[in-house]
Amino acid sequence: MVAPSRAATVQRLERASGTLATSVTAHLDDRLEWFRELPADERSWVGLIAQAGIAGVIAWYRDPEATRASALDVFSSAPRELAGAITLEQTVEMVRCTVNLLEQALPEVAGAEAAEGVRDAVLSYSREIAFAAAEVYARAAEARGAWDARLEALVMDGLLRDDADASVLARANALGWPAGTGCTVLVGPPPDADTAGGLQVMRRAAEHHGFALLTALHGDALVVLAATQGDDERTTRLLSPHFGTGPVVIGPHANDTAGIPISCSVAVSAYAVARGWADAPRPVAADDLLPERALAGEPVARRRLVADLESVLADPDLRQTLEVHLERRTSLEGTARALFVHPNTVRYRLRRIEALTGRSPGEPRDALALRLGLILARL
Repeated sequence: MVAPSRAATVQRLERASGTLATSVTAHLDDRLEWFRELPADERSWVGLIAQAGIAGVIAWYRDPEATRASALDVFSSAPRELAGAITLEQTVEMVRCTVNLLEQALPEVAGAEAAEGVRDAVLSYSREIAFAAAEVYARAAEARGAWDARLEALVMDGLLRDDADASVLARANALGWPAGTGCTVLVGPPPDADTAGGLQVMRRAAEHHGFALLTALHGDALVVLAATQGDDERTTRLLSPHFGTGPVVIGPHANDTAGIPISCSVAVSAYAVARGWADAPRPVAADDLLPERALAGEPVARRRLVADLESVLADPDLRQTLEVHLERRTSLEGTARALFVHPNTVRYRLRRIEALTGRSPGEPRDALALRLGLILARL
C-alpha cells in the first residue's frame, strides 16, 4: 500500500501531468531542430510518448518495484511507423531533453520533502526508457530486414524469370533501386564461409561507393545486380573480390530495367559453362564465353557466332581464306600455297576478317570462336 505522504505526492504529480506534457513538447520544439520540421501527425505521436513517459515516471514513483514492461509500454502509445520516421539517435536525443526537463520540473511539483525521491524515480525510469527504445528499434530493424529479404527475393525471382511487370519494378523501388538506371550483372560463387556475412560486406562496399545492390542465390550461383551509370569495369573491380572461389561472369550491360532479365539470362548461362575455359580471367565477360555457351547448346550464343561472321560469309574470298587457314593450314605460307595466292594476300584477308569480326584468326580463343561460327553456319 502506498504511504499517505507518497500518495499525496502522486496525486500532485498526476494533476500536473497534462501541463508537464505540454511543457515537454514546447521544450523539444525549442531545443531540437529536427522536431520542429516533423509533420503534425508525427509531432502528435511524440506528444503521446511524452504523456506516456510522464505517466510512467509517476507510476514508477508510486511503485519502485514496477517491472521494466512499463517502460516498453511508453512506445506502444505511438504507431509502429514512428520508428521509421525518427531515428534511434533522434529518439535518444529526445529522451535526454525530456529527462532534463522532468528532472527539474517534477521535483518542484512534488515539493521539497519528496523532491529527492521523485528525482531518483526520473533517473531510474529514464535508464529503462533508453533500454526500451533500443529494444524497440532493434525489433523494427529486424522486422524490416526480414521483410526486405523477402521482397528482394520476389524482385530477383521476377527478373530472373523475365517477369518484370509493374509490381516487380515497384517492389524494386521500395528496396531503394533507382528507377530507369542501368545495371551491371555479376554471377559467381557465393562467399566461401559465411554467405550472409559476405553479402553484408558486399552491400556495405556498394553503399560506400554509392550504388544500390540486389542479390539472389540462383542454384549454386550468386546473382548480383548493381545499379550503375555504365561503369561496369569499376563496379566489377569493387564487387568481384567478395564472391567465393571460382569464376565470376559479367553479363552484358543493361541500359534500363527492361534489359536486366536478358543480361541475367546471359550471365547465368555463361557462368554454367565458365569452367570449360580453364584459363579464363576473373572476372570474365559473358561474351568471351560464346564458344563454351554454343557447345553447351545455348541458341543465343550459336546465333551470335554465326551473326558475327555474316560479312565474312558474304565474301567468297574471305570465307575460303578463313576456312583454309583454320581447317587445313595454320600458317600464312601454307594457306597461300593452298589458295595459289601470295602470302601478303592472305595477310590482307586475315586482317580484313579481324576488322569485320573483332576476332583475330591468329589468336587461339578467337580462332575457336571463328571456327565454331563456320561450322554452325554450315549446319
